[in-house]
Amino acid sequence: MRTTWTFHSAGQLVFGRGAAAQLGDFGSRLKLRRVWLVTDRKLAEAGLVERIRGPLESAAVEVAVFEGGQPEPSLELADQCLAEARQFGPDGVLGLGGGSNMDLAKIVAAALSHGGTPRDYVGEDRVPGPVLPLVCVPTTSGTGSEVTAASVLTDTANQIKVGVLSNYLRPRLAVVDPLLTVSCPAKVTADSGIDALTHAIEAYTAVDNETFPLPEGERTVYQGRHPLGDCLAEKAIGLIGQHLVRAVREPGNLEAREGMALAATVAGLAFSNVGVALVHAMEYPVGGAVHCSHGAGNGLLLPYVMQYNLTARTRQFTRIAQLLGEEVAGLDEPVAAERAIAAVERLKAAIGIPARLRELGVGQEQLRGFAEKTFGIKRILRVNPRVPTVDDIEAIFHAAW
Repeated sequence: MRTTWTFHSAGQLVFGRGAAAQLGDFGSRLKLRRVWLVTDRKLAEAGLVERIRGPLESAAVEVAVFEGGQPEPSLELADQCLAEARQFGPDGVLGLGGGSNMDLAKIVAAALSHGGTPRDYVGEDRVPGPVLPLVCVPTTSGTGSEVTAASVLTDTANQIKVGVLSNYLRPRLAVVDPLLTVSCPAKVTADSGIDALTHAIEAYTAVDNETFPLPEGERTVYQGRHPLGDCLAEKAIGLIGQHLVRAVREPGNLEAREGMALAATVAGLAFSNVGVALVHAMEYPVGGAVHCSHGAGNGLLLPYVMQYNLTARTRQFTRIAQLLGEEVAGLDEPVAAERAIAAVERLKAAIGIPARLRELGVGQEQLRGFAEKTFGIKRILRVNPRVPTVDDIEAIFHAAW
């Protein structure tokens, strides 16, 4: 039984159009002299790396760039990035890109600070202390990794995603500049945006903080629903309902881009304190097996898990329906709550998120194995408002197939 809750964020959050141009000033305040910049080749080719490197170098910060970032990065890629970083010897790490690049930067900062390999930190609360100054600059609006305490990597040998969770992984500085998301392709905008919605909905419908089932002697960054998490999640859901479709269809629409950038960050603040739940646990084996984007997998599974959780969170689902623009006045609460699932389905269809697991290449014969792997991810399953069995999880997978 928990009777208190806490709240953590990035050390400093800078938000707004043109915020990235201030990186030199912030780098100087952090007394950075050698920065290891983790990004990918596409962002370098798009000119975004130079928009980050320029302000830093103008402040006499030496920048070495790792362009090997990949979607859903593997533990092996983290090993490679770490080995090259150790040769450079940075006094700070900067993650530029989507959640994948920022997560890679986080694990590298931890291992540079405390030694060992990325595998040594997989799990809850295994980072022993503060890490090198870590700066995160998102170019997508989805993961919220710029403010969160998690790094998600892919264990290719076991075909599953694994998480490193520690409040020491929260960046010292998060710079959210909506202008950096304008060149984000439509599919990435859609996948990352539905990911942010999943974060917000799972945080808003999580198990209550007062009854969060944390075993004695265990520590975790997640703690269940609390009032501040609810405020942030509601704001994120409303912003996504208002701006996501326009951001996908009108990439140059700065109002939509700014709304989604704020939504992703606010959702990140919510879920990284409250927790994510069954949707994420189910996506880990799916993504590990078929290599879909994390956002596409989450978005596909989201309404099916909502249906499973509906009876436990009817009031919250009714509010979600309202926030997504549904008219629920005068409806019985169970009927109104169902409108939330319908609204998510329509939003998915409008931005091109697949409706069925078979569209991602999942075979029906894989579902039982996925359910068994999901059932083993206790650290996030315990955040779910209903406690599922392996058979429950398999039934949800079959419904989504």
